[in-house]
Amino acid sequence: MRDSVLRAQKDRLMLPIAEQMFGSIHPNIVSFVALGVGLLSAGAIVYHEFGIALILWLLNRVLDGLDGVVARAHHKQSDFGGYLDLLLDFVVYLAIPVALLVALPTNANLWAGITLLSIYVLNLLSWTTLSAIIEKHQIQTVDRLTTMEMPTGLIEGAETILFYSLFLLLPGYIVYLFWAMAALILVTAGQRVWWAYYNLN
Repeated sequence: MRDSVLRAQKDRLMLPIAEQMFGSIHPNIVSFVALGVGLLSAGAIVYHEFGIALILWLLNRVLDGLDGVVARAHHKQSDFGGYLDLLLDFVVYLAIPVALLVALPTNANLWAGITLLSIYVLNLLSWTTLSAIIEKHQIQTVDRLTTMEMPTGLIEGAETILFYSLFLLLPGYIVYLFWAMAALILVTAGQRVWWAYYNLN
C-alpha cells in the first residue's frame, strides 16, 4: 500500500552502494543470491532457528531491493530481469510459510496455512491475468513499480515484509497471523477485481 512512497526512499539509500560496489555484477546475479538467502531463511525455520531466519529474511529483502537499483544505476534493465525478480520473490514468499508449517505442524496452523497459500494463488491470478489485459489495452497505471502493470492494493511489498517478520518474531501466533494476512490479501484481490470492473467494463 505504501510501496510507491517507500521505493523512492529505498532507491535513494541504495543508489550509492549500487553505483560503487555492483558495477561489475549483473542484477540477475543479485536476484539469485537473494533467492539463496531466502531459501536459507526457510531452512532455518525448519530447524526452529527463528532468529537466524528473521535475519536472513531481512537480508533477502535488502538484496531484492538492490537488484532493481543495480539494474537502473548501470543501465542493465530488461524485461527478463523484471520477470525473474518477480518469479524468485514468489519462490521465497511460498517457501517461508511452508517451512513454518513443517516446523509447527498443528491442525490449526495447517488450515490457516492452506488458506493463506490458496489466497496467494487467487491473488496472483487477480493481478497477472489483469496485467496481461492492461498491457493489451495499453493502460498505464499510476506509480508503476514492476515490469508488469499491477494496480495497487492493500497488501504489497512493505506489508508482506511486515507480516513475514512477525511470523518469525512470533511463531507461536502464526495461526492468527496467517488468517489475518489471508484476509487482507483477499481484500487486495477484491480491490483489483473492482479496479478491472471500473476501468475495463
